[in-house]
Amino acid sequence: MTTTLMTDAGPVAPDAPVTRTGGIPLAPAGTEWPHCAECTGPMQFLAQFFLEDGPGAIAVFMCQNQPGLCQAWDPVAGGNRALLFPSEGLVPVPLPGPDGEGTDADAADGWSVLGLGAVRAVARAAAPEPDYFDACAAWAARTGRATAEVLGQLGGTPYWLQNDETPDCPGCAQPMAFTAQLDEGPDPVTAMNFGSGSAYLHACGPCGRAAFGWQC
Repeated sequence: MTTTLMTDAGPVAPDAPVTRTGGIPLAPAGTEWPHCAECTGPMQFLAQFFLEDGPGAIAVFMCQNQPGLCQAWDPVAGGNRALLFPSEGLVPVPLPGPDGEGTDADAADGWSVLGLGAVRAVARAAAPEPDYFDACAAWAARTGRATAEVLGQLGGTPYWLQNDETPDCPGCAQPMAFTAQLDEGPDPVTAMNFGSGSAYLHACGPCGRAAFGWQC
């Protein structure tokens, strides 16, 4: 069993149709920017996944309007959102307007709330070590790069920092398949805010649903 690491591949265009952190989310035409179920504000866009051997493309959002108040870490509380859809025919999602709706990009002054400060492409690196953290350390030793440049893993076995929190699909009530583990990345100024922990992405392809949560 090997581990597929996600590693930092440098800057990329904000709307590039590749797996990346930051930038502008891509989704089917007509998709609205998601809002937090707790504070009702627009969420921050974190990452886009294009899954070569998975159910499609996933866009991940998390509330950063009131950090620590909305339960952004919980996969079912409504403080984050993971949207799963086919990977073809995707377009940039319009930014929310000043009233929380609409498409006026100029009105989205608070980009620190809506998006990350940098857009980074994600590369895949196969590692022979089955344990995620062992694979990160070995990859860093082999390449001479910092372990902070590992952005997570695709598939495999999640390395839970606390208890196993695999969510059940709200459609079929079955446990969702583990899709990716995500870490904050090499730049603390523009990093995703997981409390210095790790995030976990799950999906149910047959039901077209995804869920996202994190632990620290």
